[in-house]
Parts: sequence; structure tokens; C-alpha cells
Amino acid sequence: MRRTPHRLLRRPLAAAVAAAGLLGLLTAVPQTRPAPAGEPVASSSAAGGTATVFYSTKTRAWSAYYLHYSPDGGSWTTVPGTRMQAACADWVKLTVPLGGAAGLKATFTDGSGTWDNNAGRNYDLGTGNITVQDGTVAHSDPCAGTGPDEPEEPGGPNTASVYYATSTVGWSTVNLHYRPHGGAWTAVPGIGMEAACTGWMKRTVDLGAATGLQAAFNNGNGVWDNNNGGDYTLSAGLTTVKDRTVTASAKDPCAAEEPDTEAPSAPTAVKAAADGVAVVLTWEPATDDRGVTAYQITRTGGTKGTVVVDTTSTVFSDTGLDAHTAYRYTVRAVDAAGNVSADSAPATVTTGEKPTSPATGTPLGTDPRKDPIYFVLTARFNDGDATNNRGGSQHEKSGNAANDDPMFRGDFKGLVQKLDYIKGLGFSAVWITPVVLNRSDYDYHGYHGYDFYKVDPRLESAGASYQDLIDAAHAKGMKIYQDVVHNHSSRWGAKGLFTPKAYGVRDAQWSWYYDEKNDGFSYDGLTVEPKSGKSYYNGDLWSTAEPTGNTCVGWGTATGHTSPEGYRIYNCQWPSPTSGMFPKALYHTCWIGNWEGEDSRSCWLHDDLADFNTENAQVQNYLIGAYNKYIDMGVDGFRLDTAVHIPRTTWNRRFLPAIQERVTQRFGAEAAENFFVFGEVAAFVNDKWNRGSVNHSAQFFTWKERGEYSADDEKAALEMYDYEQQRGTAAQPVSDNAFLKGNAYHAPDRSRFSGMNIIDMRMHMNFGDADNAFHNGKDSDDAVNDATYNVVYVDSHDYGPNKSSERYTGGTDAWAENMSLMWTFRGIPTLYYGSEIEFQKGKKIDCGPTCPLATTGRAYFGDHLAGEVTASDFGKVSSATGKVADTLAAPLARHLQRLNEIRRAVPALQMGQYSTEGISGSMAYKRRYTDAATGTDSFALVTVSGSATYTGIPNGTYKDAVTGDTKQVTGGTLTVPAPGKGNLRVYVLDLGGKNAAPGKIGAAGPYLK
Repeated sequence: MRRTPHRLLRRPLAAAVAAAGLLGLLTAVPQTRPAPAGEPVASSSAAGGTATVFYSTKTRAWSAYYLHYSPDGGSWTTVPGTRMQAACADWVKLTVPLGGAAGLKATFTDGSGTWDNNAGRNYDLGTGNITVQDGTVAHSDPCAGTGPDEPEEPGGPNTASVYYATSTVGWSTVNLHYRPHGGAWTAVPGIGMEAACTGWMKRTVDLGAATGLQAAFNNGNGVWDNNNGGDYTLSAGLTTVKDRTVTASAKDPCAAEEPDTEAPSAPTAVKAAADGVAVVLTWEPATDDRGVTAYQITRTGGTKGTVVVDTTSTVFSDTGLDAHTAYRYTVRAVDAAGNVSADSAPATVTTGEKPTSPATGTPLGTDPRKDPIYFVLTARFNDGDATNNRGGSQHEKSGNAANDDPMFRGDFKGLVQKLDYIKGLGFSAVWITPVVLNRSDYDYHGYHGYDFYKVDPRLESAGASYQDLIDAAHAKGMKIYQDVVHNHSSRWGAKGLFTPKAYGVRDAQWSWYYDEKNDGFSYDGLTVEPKSGKSYYNGDLWSTAEPTGNTCVGWGTATGHTSPEGYRIYNCQWPSPTSGMFPKALYHTCWIGNWEGEDSRSCWLHDDLADFNTENAQVQNYLIGAYNKYIDMGVDGFRLDTAVHIPRTTWNRRFLPAIQERVTQRFGAEAAENFFVFGEVAAFVNDKWNRGSVNHSAQFFTWKERGEYSADDEKAALEMYDYEQQRGTAAQPVSDNAFLKGNAYHAPDRSRFSGMNIIDMRMHMNFGDADNAFHNGKDSDDAVNDATYNVVYVDSHDYGPNKSSERYTGGTDAWAENMSLMWTFRGIPTLYYGSEIEFQKGKKIDCGPTCPLATTGRAYFGDHLAGEVTASDFGKVSSATGKVADTLAAPLARHLQRLNEIRRAVPALQMGQYSTEGISGSMAYKRRYTDAATGTDSFALVTVSGSATYTGIPNGTYKDAVTGDTKQVTGGTLTVPAPGKGNLRVYVLDLGGKNAAPGKIGAAGPYLK
């Protein structure tokens, strides 16, 4: 989000992350393992016909444990199920026959009406050894080596005691997969490690005659730490492995630590709020001498009996409840040692009516790198319903009225009507601006959130709700990425959290500004208040009488200043961070001074952007609960606005794990893996690190924390800031996830991935020309956890390249060249609406209400979309009439269609790693993507505009996807003549079968020929 001088623009989860929420986000099983790469793994002992289910009892204290299950495609056992047997300390188990089923659905109960049913979704379990511990599912045998006939610790002359640190990976289950030197590997996933002390897991293994071992670690769900593909070499004796650092003959990291027997404090301030048949439960974080790792929620009431649910957040959304029913909730805190607090004070709530049309959305759940993104400013894209158009208080002043162009003009109905236009261009993901109810004088863009739990009615229509948009997009195979704001609210606060009251007086000077109060009216942005005749009614925002508990200094006293009209200005007449109007606990109370300083994370950016104290649990709960609602609707991802203005520790501890946990809970681990989160870490410079500040650089936010900080989020933010600034740019982690090794693709190591991908600010800033963007982007890729997920665009609703305030005006040929690079280089190509016809090129992107929107880069686009359009597939239009047919016939629109066709046909262009090794040419590279699970192997040579020579490449037949030209390589070298500006060549290696080169894709166009 852009900061401009115009007033009216826009402006505690536990440290451990549930392993199930991270499934597949980290590195896949390495090829040296006896399991296919990229697949979840199970113990080989079950041979696919049984499942041995281990259930953790440590935090339950039930008198009995039953497994109620159904093999996939089979019938459920009779309630309460089959009683589980004691396995080892803190575990019970049951082995169940599966027949030919690939897994089972399961719940657990004490046999007396208390259930753990995974928050109503049941547990989806596979085969082999499976653990279920506090809501987390993994593949492991937690009792291996602890049977009555075996000593708990090997006692031979050669043993290795291996300690593994979990603080930087966030795993609750760890398996040690190893082989003694000269010996055989254990069966995947290895043997379970046991909690040794806070942040450490331990296992001692017998080496026989060997003096050491090779090892890798995993969380039991296919997520591995294999030392970046090289395995760990460990010696006999005591060894620690922490953040890829191996320390031999180490001191016992738990020796000085007394056993943790102290339970956490009970959670406080538990509140339950009903919304129909859903309940949002929030509470203040509990405290513990070594840190709280989870919370256990017990619900009573309703027809489903007592239900126990585990979460790592301090907010929980409970859905699918009975209508008009009283429920009672208590919360207990759990620490890493399994100590459980007392119950919190109960919170009671009664549900309301069951909606007549329940939400139907489910995310598509596919790899986001396959989906080019079309970015729309929803209110300015296409108007499907004129009855929800609103001009706001600045309609006349801005000049919009003269153009009959209200700021809120486009809507969801208009977007639904033109999904086929977007699909016809070849895009399969649509990024939309924030949907929450806004409140300011100029809030069409969505970044002035007022009620984060309510969709802005100015965007919705009968039959075209937000849910309808999501469902309509999914029906066409298209994703919806929702822009979300965690950093700030509107200047009028956040409804349900805090809304300020300003001083006002309806005297001869100010009666025009302050609307008469109407206690029976509630602002929603759309409805016209009858007394004032305004949809932007403000009668609820002001008071002449000083409010109870007011903290604003000098309430209502006259200042020495006047307005431009000459009217007297009073103290507390306008929201401000420094006046005391906003509570310090919930909002920051300072103005930003240094955009690359610590205050950029803890002060207001603009007077329209009231800066949340995101380190406060009440604020965190409010935001997590709000965005859970949209996850539940089935959105496919979030774009995180102003991400750089929130400390990375807060993202990593609170907001990012909350997203993963909710998606996993509602839709499963695979959906969570592919729920696309990308942040706006605005660094408007051309260099790799933002003026040398790591804390303000985009790539910094793709990494987990590597230090251990205070349990207090505010203190932790400062500790992390100082720690990383002192370490500097040279000591930041590096990654080869985006790079080929020679000509070979390798499994990416995502074990230190934070959960946030990024907008590629460096390429964006350097897109004055494509060659400059390419070389700058390439230079930054080793500092990004995985640059193949970078969102790449030329310009946006904020800036053009080089922080230009105008929409890109480099010319059609330059646009074509930029597109050819974006659609074939690593990352996800993204286009701001209208760029396919160079819409508003050279126009100022934004000027607030000081000029008409029609003269800016945020102009209304619907006039170019008039008519009918039907897409038969991505990039293919079967029919188009009217103005939209002309728009689709534009040179760049046709260029995009073919680029999208080519990209979709070549997996290497979508998800591949790349290299420029052995290649001459300015914008020339090779890309490869390999997936053993699907049998995919795609290798492509690309050159944009200029000639290239490739050496050291595999011999074989190569076919160009642009021209169909075929080259036979026998000596490892291929030379390609220059195709011309904006044109490109994509020579694909023919590997036969499903990996055969496609040859020419699509028809020749204005640039690709």
C-alpha cells in the first residue's frame, strides 16, 4: 500500500507451529530415502493393510480412550468405538485392519460423552504408524525402543545421543532417520525422538561397531530437514543439531535445566461471540515459566456432547453448531512438557439462526505457481449493479461527480460478469483489493478497514455476494486472492475492537460537517441515513460532551488554528496518534519518523491509517478471528498489505501460523500447503537490501526466526530487530531453492520458510526495462527462501518502476518484452488491470480527492469491457462481442493469451528452478521441474529478445514452443539467434511419453512468432 501526502488516500499464537499445518511446505523426502520424493511417508511396518494409531494421553487425563473410526469407503464402528490399549508412557494405541482402504477417518472419546473430533472435521489418517497429539497428526512410533524387553537407552560401547532443536522448525513430532556408517537406513520415517527439555528432542541409538552415523530428521508428514540434501554426519557420543549447525561432543543442552513441573497460568478474559451458528472464542494468553505451546478448548452443550479441541492460537472459530443453543467454553493452557493449567473461567453464549444458504466455498488447493494473477481494484473494474454505487463526501470536490464516476462503481457482480474476460486472457487467479467494510472520506480502495468482520455492502448485490464471487471463480477453475490488512484500521478505529469519539459541535461554523445524531442508525457505507441524506453519515463519530473514560488531552478546547474556511479548530476534533484519543494497549501513539527505522513498525504512517498495536493479544485475536471468516469462505490466498510495518516475530509467532492452522483445520494439510500468502514488503530502492536494513527488506520476511526471544511479543520484536540489525546483511541465511544444480532439479528445502512469500519489489523497482529487472531479480534470489514463489509485476495501484507515480509508459514493445520475461522467468507473473491495453499509461496513479479518478491510474475500466465474452479455456475465447472484443484484440492482450498458453504447457516455466550457468545472452536461462510422484520432468531453454548460446546441456531433441523449430543437440551446445524485442524462444527437451516436448503452442501473434 502506498503512502502519499494526501490525507484521503488509504492507507499470542505459541511459538510452535502445528506440523500438520506445514505439510509439504518444507523439503520433500530426499531421493536417498526409500520413499518417493514429495509424498507423505508412513512406516513400512503396516504394509498398507493396517494402521496403528497412537494417541497422546498426557494432556487429556481421561479414564479410558476409545478409537471410533471408519476405513475409507467403509462403515463407522459402533459408538464409542474400540478401546485403545496402553502403549508406553503417555501413549495408548490400537492397530486396526483396513482391508484395501488407503486410510481411515477417526475420532477419539473417553466413552462417557467427551470427544476429540478435530473441531468437528474428524481426523483423516493414513496407514502405518500414526500419532495424534494435541490435534497434530504425524507418522511415527513414539514407543519404539521402549518395550518391556528393550532398554530405554542403548548401552553398547558405541552409542550416539542425538539432540535436535525444534525452536526454529516448529515441529511437535520429530523422527530420526539414520544409518550407522556402513549400515542400512532405518525404515522411513525413522524412529521417534522424545522430548528432552524445552525446545529439544532426543534419541540415543546403538551404532554397533560403527563410529558415527548419517542422519536426517522429519516431522512425520513428509517434511524433512536433510541438511539441504546432504544429510547430517554425526559422531558417537553426544551431538546437538540446531538450525543446521552440528556440535559434536557437545554439552547436554538439557543438563542444567530442571524438569519442568510447573503448569501454565489459566487463560483469562475468555469471551465468546455468536454469529448465527458459529462462535468466535478469544482469550488473553496464559503465562508459563518456559512458554505456552498450545491451548485446549472444552465445549459443552448442544447435541454433540462434550468436545475437546486443540489450538496454538488465542482465538478459535467454532462452526456448524446447533441453532438457538446455549454453549459453555473453558480453555486450558499447555506447555512443552505437557503440563496443563487449570480451567479458565467459563464463557457462555447462545447461537442464533442457522443461515438458509451455508457457505459453500472450498479453496482449489493447487500449486499457486501454476496460476498467473490478474490484479483488480474491485471498485474500479466493472459495474454490474448501479444501485450500490456511492460517491462519498468527496464526490463533488474530487471532480468525480462531473464525470458521473462515483468512487464505488465496480462491484462483485461486475467482476463475476467478466471472469470469462480474465480467463480468456489466460489468468487463473484474481487478486482483489480488501473486501471489509471501510470508513473514510475516500475509501473505495478498501485499505481503511472499519468493520473487519463485515463485507462492504458497496461491493455486494443480490445474487452477487462475496461468497457468490468465490464460488463463481472456483466453478471456472479460477482462484481468489484477498488483500488483507493487519497493520492498521481506518482513522475511525475498528468496530468491535475500539472506535474513537471525536469532539464536535453543531454551531454556526460546523453544522455543515457534523450530522445530527441518529441512535437508531448503523453505518454500513451503503444505506442512506434519512436525516442527513448521506450514506457517509458521521453522527455517531462525534460528541460535544466528553466521553466517559476519555484520554484525549484538552478535550474540546479551542486551539489557535483555523480550517481553510476560517473555522475554529478544537482539540480532539480529529483522530490523531499523539492526542491520547487511542488507547496505547490497542494502537500505537506516534507518527513515523524513519521509514527504515524501528518506528516504521510501531507508529502511524498516515492520519487515515490508525496503526494497530499488533503485539497486543486483543488486537491479534480481533484480526485472526476476522480473517478466519474469509478463510472459511474458501478464498485461495491472502495478499498481506503493509507487511513490513509489522515485526517479523509477530508474523512468525501469530498471524502466519494462525492462517496455516485455520486452513488445515477447515480444508486439510494439502490445502494449507497451497494457500498462497504473499506480503507487500515495500522497499522502494534498486539495491538488494533496503538501504542496508535487513528488517525492512522483502526477502527477510520469508524466513523463520533463528533467535530465541522474550515470550512477550513487544519485547521480542525489539530483541529480534536489534539482533538482526547487528548481524547485518552478510550474516543473513541463503537459499538455493530457486536454482538448478547443473542441469538437475533438486528438492527445495523449505524447513526455514516463514509462511510468507513476497512481492518482488526489486524487479518491480527495476522494470524500467526488462534486462535490468532480470539481472537485479537474479541477484536477490539467494536471499529469498524460495524465489519461485515471488509475485512479479511491472506496476500496480501504488507505483510504477523506480517508484514512479505514473502507470508504466515505456511503450508497447517494452511491455511485450517485460511480459515475455515475467511469463518465462521464475516467479508468478502478475498484471494490474488494464495493462493489457496500456490503460491510462503515463497517468498519475493516485492523487486522492484532488483530481477526478477518471484522470488517474485508478480509472474505471468497465467501458472497455462492454459486451459479451465467453472463454472456452484459459487464454482461449470462443466468442466476444462489443467493446470487449476490441479489448481482447489489442496487441498486448493477444501476446498475453499466447504467453499463458505456453506457460501452462511447460511445467518448467511454472514451477521450475533456473540457472544461467554455461549460458551467454542477456536474458537467457534454463529451467527444470521434476516431480517423481507424478512422473513429471520438464527442461526448457529460454531466451528473451536476444540471442543465446547454451553449453553443457543434456543431449537430445529440443522443440521451440514459439515456432515449432526442432534442434538436435549432440555435443551439449545449442545456439539460438535473436528472436527480436518482445519475442522469445522456449526450446523444450523432448523426454518422451508424458514429458514429450509439445512443439509449437498456439498461433503466431504480434510478438511471439
